[in-house]
Amino acid sequence: MLNTEPKLSDIPTDEILPGGSDPNDFDFNEAWYPTHYVQDLDKSKPTPFTLLGRDLVIWWDKLTESWKIFSDECPHRLARLSEGRISDDGLLECPYHGWAFSGDGSCQRIPQQVEGGAAENSKRACVGSLPTIERQGLLFVYGGNPENAAKTKVPIIEPLEESPEDWVVINTFRDVPYDALTLLENILDPSHISFTHHRTVGNRANAAPIELEVVESGKHGFYGTWKEEQKQDEFVKRSTTFVPPSLAMHDISQQRGRILTVVYATPIRKGECRLFARFPFKFPNKLPSLFINLRPRWYYHIGQNGVLEDDQIFLHYQERYLEAKGGSPNFSKAFYLPTKADTFVFELHQWVNQYNAKPFGDESLPTPLSQERLLERYYSHTVNCASCRNALAKIQQLQLWCGAIALVTLASTPLVSLLFDIKSVLGAMILTVIPLGFAIAWLRLGKLVNQFYEGRVVPPRNLPEK
Repeated sequence: MLNTEPKLSDIPTDEILPGGSDPNDFDFNEAWYPTHYVQDLDKSKPTPFTLLGRDLVIWWDKLTESWKIFSDECPHRLARLSEGRISDDGLLECPYHGWAFSGDGSCQRIPQQVEGGAAENSKRACVGSLPTIERQGLLFVYGGNPENAAKTKVPIIEPLEESPEDWVVINTFRDVPYDALTLLENILDPSHISFTHHRTVGNRANAAPIELEVVESGKHGFYGTWKEEQKQDEFVKRSTTFVPPSLAMHDISQQRGRILTVVYATPIRKGECRLFARFPFKFPNKLPSLFINLRPRWYYHIGQNGVLEDDQIFLHYQERYLEAKGGSPNFSKAFYLPTKADTFVFELHQWVNQYNAKPFGDESLPTPLSQERLLERYYSHTVNCASCRNALAKIQQLQLWCGAIALVTLASTPLVSLLFDIKSVLGAMILTVIPLGFAIAWLRLGKLVNQFYEGRVVPPRNLPEK
């Protein structure tokens, strides 16, 4: 199977590349960033989000039937609009004094104003609105000059556009406690998978030299290939694309199918970003896709959270060690990169240095977090994921019923024995097994519930081998 992924130079001439017009400087504001999977957003209430240190609010404008993203500040007294509500007439209402805004950011209502007043007509009464667009199930926001938004290329997964019906996609997301550039560095390093993710998605026994080569590079990012590999009488073609500021993609093609590993790194603030991971699969027949679709989305998310936690703690500290040694400008001395397996990592830091690609300037990383904070899942994922929120509520309800039934059946055993004169061995077993079975179910459901809240302390790679 040929690798049909378009190269970076194939971008249509009527689109401009992100990063601003300065050929020697990359402006992180002048780009589209994913904020949420649309299916996880709640149309009935505003949702907070932070991009590049700027607090935003996402809300559904039912009058135009589209998602809007505003600065999360009421122009009146700077209250957070994300703490407000969507009023009955479809306006975004401030929680402090009830000022209400339409989808274009203009103020439509000031309850404290005397009859005949027109303070809402002032430009000072408007809320800053950012351009948005929905593509491939993601809601993107443009952080820079709104006039550039329509002309700037949205970083979508190009192969999915060619034949969307041929692909099945698994996706997840999580707010991770390290910079977007640290995440991209990690994704662009395929050689870590065998060791870091041993017993999750990797295997130490499969570790081997990986020869990477950069084919094309510039302010627009870079495109690279892996040395072709022959497996079971077929060639496996691999390529990697980095589209700044946020997209990294590996493309694996062989006769048995095509698999993409796509990661977006949306910078929230210094030391934190939102990771969107998408895994499109394309197979010669539909059977593998059918099996993939059988499992619920929340079930995949539990497993994928575990994979992310394989390297979450040491990446949190790694970027601080690099910062202490001078950061990207000094990466070639701070890192020892003697093999071709680190080619894409080297190229990423070269790109950062060449185009002054620092989303937060010289701002320092915050104080390191505790292990407990690094492994928490509820606020970094579950509460923002519609699939996991709903699954957690149902599992907790089921656990409650199992616990209640176990207690009731156990407590009523003497009464049932007395009323029905159950003296046989079979009867005694039934009266014992029922509460025991529900008690075991209660315990197992409790362990499942816990996986929505926190990750495992010891990664699978460090567990004793069987």
